[in-house]
Amino acid sequence: MSETAARPFAGLRAWWTMLSICIEERLAYRGDFILGTAMRFLPIVTQVFLWTAVFGATARGDIAGYSRDDIVAYYLLTMVARAFSSMPGLAGGIARSVRDGSIKKYLVQPVDYVGYLLAARIAHKLVYYLVAALPFAAIFFVCRGFFPPLPDATTVAAFVLSLVLSFLLGFFMEATLGMLGFWFLEVSSVIFAYMLVQYLLSGHMFPIDMLTGIPTGIPGVSLADLVRWLPFEYTAYFPAAVWLGKVRGWALVRALAIEAGWVVAMALCCRLAWRRGTRRYSAFGG
Repeated sequence: MSETAARPFAGLRAWWTMLSICIEERLAYRGDFILGTAMRFLPIVTQVFLWTAVFGATARGDIAGYSRDDIVAYYLLTMVARAFSSMPGLAGGIARSVRDGSIKKYLVQPVDYVGYLLAARIAHKLVYYLVAALPFAAIFFVCRGFFPPLPDATTVAAFVLSLVLSFLLGFFMEATLGMLGFWFLEVSSVIFAYMLVQYLLSGHMFPIDMLTGIPTGIPGVSLADLVRWLPFEYTAYFPAAVWLGKVRGWALVRALAIEAGWVVAMALCCRLAWRRGTRRYSAFGG
C-alpha cells in the first residue's frame, strides 16, 4: 500500500487510539461517575408532580395539544435527547486551555484538537449510556403508562438519527463557543448566557409548541416560529416531538435535513474558529 493511500487509515487508527484512551480515563473514576449519573434522574419526580399540579389546577384537558401524560412523556424523552446533546464543561474547558496555555501542545503534536475533543465526548457518552441504560430502562418501564403506543420503525429510525445529529450539533456549538477564548480573556459570562438561552429555547423546560400564538412584533410570526429559526430546538424538543408523532411525513424529512444543515454549518464554524484562533494565538502559561 502506498504512503498516500495509507494516510486515511493512519488517521483512523490515531482517532481510535484517542477514543480508547478517553474511555479508560472516564472509567478511572467510575464510582463518582455512577453517583453523578444517578443524581440526574431525581428531577424526573419533580416534573411529574409539577405537571400533575398544573393540569389539576385547570379545567383544560390539554395545553398546546399536550395532555398531562404527553407532557410527562415529552419531558422523559427530552432527558434522552439532552443526554446526547449536552456537553458539560466542553466550552469552559477549551477557553481555560487557551487561557492557561495548555492548548499549545496540540499545536506542536500531530493531533487534531477538534478530533481529540470529539473522541473524548464520544467516550464520555458511551460510558454515560453504559451507566444510565439501566436507570433509564427502569424509569421508562415505571412511566410506561404516560407514553402512547410504540411508533413505527420509520419513526424510530428518524428518532435515532435525530439523536445522533443532536449530539454532533451540541458538540460543535459548544466547541465553537469555547474557542471564543482565543479572542476574549474571560468567556464564562458568555457561556452562562448561552446555557440559559439554550435551556429556555431548546424545549427542555417546556414544549416549544406552547410559544405558539405569542406575538413577536413581526406580522404573522409567533415566538414559536422565531425560536424554530434557531438550532436550539434540535438539542431537546425535536427528538421528543419525533417520537411522540408531532412531526410526520415530509415535515419530518425537512426538519432532519435542516438539522443536518445546522450540524454542517456549526462544524464549519468550529473549524474556522480554530484556524483563525490559532493564527493569532500566543502560547502564554504552562
